[in-house]
Amino acid sequence: MTALDNKINEHFSGLVVRKDLVKIVKGNAIVPSYVLEYLLGQYCATADEESIKTGIDTVKDVLRQHYVHRNESGLIKSVIKEKGRHKVIDKVSVALNDKKDVYEAAFANLGIKQVLVDSDTVKKHPKLLVSGVWSIVDLEYEHFEDNSVSPWIINTLKPIQLSHFDYDHYISARKKFSTDEWIDLLIQSIGFNPEMLGKRSKLLQLVRLIPFCERNYNLIELGPKGTGKSHIFSEFSPHGILISGGEITVPKLFVNNSNGKIGLVGYWDTVAFDEFAGKKKRINNALVDIMKNYMANKSFSRGVEIIGAEAAMVFIGNTRHTLPYMLKHTDLFDELPEQYYDSAFLDRIHFYLPGWEVDIIRGEMFSDGYGFVVDYLAEILRSLRNNDYSDQYAQHFNLVSDISTRDKDGINKTFSGLMKILFPHKEATKKEIEEVLQFAIEGRKRVKDQLMKIDSTYAAVRFAYTCNDGNKTIHVKSLEEEEYPQYFSSSPDEESDLDKDEQGSEQPQTPDAVIEKPPELKERQVIVKENQRGVTYDKLFGQYLQDAKKITVTDSYIRIFYQIRNLMEFLETVAKFKPKDDEVEVHLITVEDEFKGPQQIEFFIKIQENCAIAGVQFTWEFDETQTLHARHIVTDHGWKVLLDRGLDIFQHYEMNDSFSLSNRLQQYRSCKAFEITYLKVEG
Repeated sequence: MTALDNKINEHFSGLVVRKDLVKIVKGNAIVPSYVLEYLLGQYCATADEESIKTGIDTVKDVLRQHYVHRNESGLIKSVIKEKGRHKVIDKVSVALNDKKDVYEAAFANLGIKQVLVDSDTVKKHPKLLVSGVWSIVDLEYEHFEDNSVSPWIINTLKPIQLSHFDYDHYISARKKFSTDEWIDLLIQSIGFNPEMLGKRSKLLQLVRLIPFCERNYNLIELGPKGTGKSHIFSEFSPHGILISGGEITVPKLFVNNSNGKIGLVGYWDTVAFDEFAGKKKRINNALVDIMKNYMANKSFSRGVEIIGAEAAMVFIGNTRHTLPYMLKHTDLFDELPEQYYDSAFLDRIHFYLPGWEVDIIRGEMFSDGYGFVVDYLAEILRSLRNNDYSDQYAQHFNLVSDISTRDKDGINKTFSGLMKILFPHKEATKKEIEEVLQFAIEGRKRVKDQLMKIDSTYAAVRFAYTCNDGNKTIHVKSLEEEEYPQYFSSSPDEESDLDKDEQGSEQPQTPDAVIEKPPELKERQVIVKENQRGVTYDKLFGQYLQDAKKITVTDSYIRIFYQIRNLMEFLETVAKFKPKDDEVEVHLITVEDEFKGPQQIEFFIKIQENCAIAGVQFTWEFDETQTLHARHIVTDHGWKVLLDRGLDIFQHYEMNDSFSLSNRLQQYRSCKAFEITYLKVEG
């Protein structure tokens, strides 16, 4: 167990579970994670290994005896008949039989229908009437002479969800964690290993939780396949429902005017539409019109009656093209069906989650640490829907007057939702509040930037805020605008930090493609944001290394394999930019690894041997004081490059996949946030 795991168990004893246990107990049971974690929370909410083992056996036994597999429904029915009574775990839905004036239940896996349900149960659990609820049901069997009477009798029905929680304890325990610890706890709670994600990537994952704690929140996420877009909405909470985008109808979603029955938005906190993208899909225009009205006004009509609802709307779908292709040739909404490719509909979206920034799910990304039993967190988030945190930035910042009411609503709702998730105790620092505000503004700006491409009647907007303590104005850009400014009409002439001072020259890619006369280099600073792509050592260092005869790299973190691989790629850049008939000395000053020193030296020797054939003479020394903190590169022709992260600028990527572009080409890797300063020095 990590120090964080110990702290989690100390302050949330009995409310957390080890996340890898879900896979262990699931087997071939096709049930949502919150169902399994409900059971694990009953028997495995502990850090004691023996208790966990016993609990796993108990949960497996419960599933074996009571979970209904479709192909074993006949056996379970026989067990109930022979025993007279048996508990089952199944998805139960209820419908009103108006001819008989009774409620009747249907069991999805068991395959039985028309089972009588008393009115009190339906009143207590109204979601039974819409799409069904996973439940533990005590079923009885009694045969009647009258064949029209069902022999199945529900003795008790208990939805699988938390019955109560202590909100005050949640708030007081939150105060025991730093912001970074709390974020890691939340990331582990949704099943991911926080060590595999950067800060921005973690926030993107947590945005998916906002619909569960913010009423009438409209979120869209479009991106590549395999990034886990639908996982949260299908597995995480008993208060959310995931439906296929092709299955949406007005009666199912809003109201059936023939019988007055309210649809999904009246019963669920979050309604998510999977597979929402697809240009050729046929969508009912009336549905789009009602949805636009609901997303704007939080209400819909049932005949002459206006019905209000609180359900958040989430739209998730896959994109076919890369980000730069979409920015150049189309727009970021281009994959949507024609009926939804409507500026009035898109303008009601509060946040566009950039799915292309989210990593494709890999096995090592899953957590084996402790996180909240998801049903517990789901209930906490649901209770937070009653609160409004959108005023938390007002004491420090103000949005500029250019921002329209609709833009401001989108920003405020995202800000409020993230603050509830990260700082429910309302004790964020000014810097933390500003970070959340910038993130919220960026998500709404992404929507507006594309609307201006789709509909020329939309005017350019300054997405900025002012600081109350000095009236300084800060402009916010999306990450894709920083990377590809040429595709944004608001800043067509701007250059990114990496492209400054490089215009008019081609980057050398091989030793033969050397620039004879390097451009005039200037002192400057480069700031790269988390998840930014298109960054390479060639761009960062190449021109500053050209014509150097000796280069000294000081970095205490060149110890383990991926760090040493970074060093090798840096030496490749040196080899590309040096004249073919010259030699360059590269000297590394680092720290010997306490445990893997011999392997570290072995790697250095291999690098030394292999780089010699390219005219790069590599040497190294270990700092014996073990106090080396500086990270920089110094050349013998007058440049010092300060590196706040050293050469460790890339996020985790699959190094063993020979067919991965991110493995072979740096420009396809996501970066960590970092800064580099170039200084001209004497001698």
